[in-house]
Amino acid sequence: MSSQPVTDGCLICAKHRGSGPLVGPVVWSSELVVVSHQPVGMLGHLFVETRRHVATLDSLTVPEVEAVARAVRLVAMGLRAELAPEFVFSAVAGRQVAHFHQHVFVRHQGTPEALAWHEDWAEAPTGDVGALSTVLSRYF
Repeated sequence: MSSQPVTDGCLICAKHRGSGPLVGPVVWSSELVVVSHQPVGMLGHLFVETRRHVATLDSLTVPEVEAVARAVRLVAMGLRAELAPEFVFSAVAGRQVAHFHQHVFVRHQGTPEALAWHEDWAEAPTGDVGALSTVLSRYF
């Protein structure tokens, strides 16, 4: 693991240390990025986060951007193969936590058309996120 500095009070830095409400199963990690599944809820909502505390996409180093892009692609491939969703989406949209993170999430087959791409579906499949994370780790 990296000895990158962390910022006190950052929920994602705390998550990388294994504490706080955001801790979910880790799919894969490197010196530059951490890929994890959300702790609870529907299957297929993951996060690709920089290990270094940096707030915005334009503040990432070229190696960080490359690591994020590679991780997003591999997790999307895994989600498509394992869950057979209608779509796999990716978004950099977080404003609540000033630590770079990219969402990668599925739209499950059967999701009502009335729901926007980013809305949660109450009937979405749930299950063992730890088991799914283990399966997804094989794509790395």
